[in-house]
Amino acid sequence: MYDHATYLSPLTWRYGSAALRTLWSQTYQRRLWRRVWVALAEAQAEAGLVTAEQAADLRGQMDALDLERAQALEVETRHDLVAELRTFAEQCPVGGAILHLGATSADIQDNADALRLREALDLILGGLHDLLGALAARIEAEADTVCMAFTHLQPAEPTTLGYRLALYGQDLLLDWGELGRVRGMIRGKGIKGAVGTAASYAALLHGSTWSPARLEQAVMARLGLNSFAVAGQTYPRKQDWLVINALAGLAGSLYKLMFDLRVLQSPPVGEWSEPFGAQQVGSSAMPFKRNPVAAEKIDSLARWVAGLPRVAWDNAAHSLLERTLDDSANRRLLLPEAFLAVDEIVRSSHSVIRDGRFNQAAVARNLAAYGAFAAVEPLLMALGRAGADRQAMHERLRVHSMRAWEAVMIGDANPLADLIAGDEAITRYLEPAAIRAAMDARAHVGNAPERARALAADIRRALDRDPD
Repeated sequence: MYDHATYLSPLTWRYGSAALRTLWSQTYQRRLWRRVWVALAEAQAEAGLVTAEQAADLRGQMDALDLERAQALEVETRHDLVAELRTFAEQCPVGGAILHLGATSADIQDNADALRLREALDLILGGLHDLLGALAARIEAEADTVCMAFTHLQPAEPTTLGYRLALYGQDLLLDWGELGRVRGMIRGKGIKGAVGTAASYAALLHGSTWSPARLEQAVMARLGLNSFAVAGQTYPRKQDWLVINALAGLAGSLYKLMFDLRVLQSPPVGEWSEPFGAQQVGSSAMPFKRNPVAAEKIDSLARWVAGLPRVAWDNAAHSLLERTLDDSANRRLLLPEAFLAVDEIVRSSHSVIRDGRFNQAAVARNLAAYGAFAAVEPLLMALGRAGADRQAMHERLRVHSMRAWEAVMIGDANPLADLIAGDEAITRYLEPAAIRAAMDARAHVGNAPERARALAADIRRALDRDPD
């Protein structure tokens, strides 16, 4: 029994859900192997290669795992699947002798892996479904809340909180579609033997009315899994890359969202903050700290996930000829850990989105400080329409803007509206009241509220459909 006296991956206990840890466990893997073996034996019984009693004996012992025995045999064989095969055969006095008939290890392992990939994607999609639902609700709630937008980390023009959230929602909606697409194309190797030609099954079926293709179809129907039309010894490792790449894409979307949150939670901006528990400690040294620890954790894990597609790429690209084994060891890490890390990212992001807080006072403060500057360009257009000299007005507005910027930088209230409304060269063309109305930043968000609500509606429609 492993405990905290030896190294354990943080994904064993700290990050990821119990459901995914169960799915990627040795127990679950070996149950899937046995499920494939039984499906093969039952199809072979249907084809007349083995007896129904032999297949029934295997099914009767399918869930009788003996990990202790299998691990002891693995010490001798140095082959985990062969060790499980022998353990299973020992438990089946009637059917053990026909177990794995015609098969190679990948006929069992790769079909089990495909089943597990599909189930793992379902769990990730379930978490993303909940996250997107929470995000759609926040988009709708804040669609009209005007705030400052930033480009180059500098105040730019007004937007709304809902429209900003819609930017993240649009990315995540793309991830929802891509993960669903990848989930829908998951294939097993099928039952094709050592190099994919099904030669061993052809030999077994010689003189039978069954073909290897029919046998494969019968096995895969029992597993509820489609197979690749062609394969070498394994299913194409391109499939792993597609899965890992889709997971990394989702991690990238949430990385951006959480990176932005970290900027917005910084006190100089202070507009958005992640949940912070009543007993939560922000710093061991500075009791006042409210660090964005959830967002930083999410970004840290996402940064790690971002590097995994390269490993999957190498596994696919370096699988020489019909196969090499240099993918095997890293896939034991790559597949479960990618899913567990992304699971933690999704679940933590859901909590932040659902329970994060918008600081309306900070939103109003930043809008008051910087929003008036965004009105200078449309004000210049209004002056031009009123008959003013565009070049002369541009210079006057520039001078007033620079003076106002200096005031804002030393912490004073933004005087720009007062400066412009008090300039007789400008009020000759526009009334002071009209100038002040034109410089209300809340009037300069275009169609952001409508677009935000439309995106939220798109999310809800997508969630009502299957993602693929």
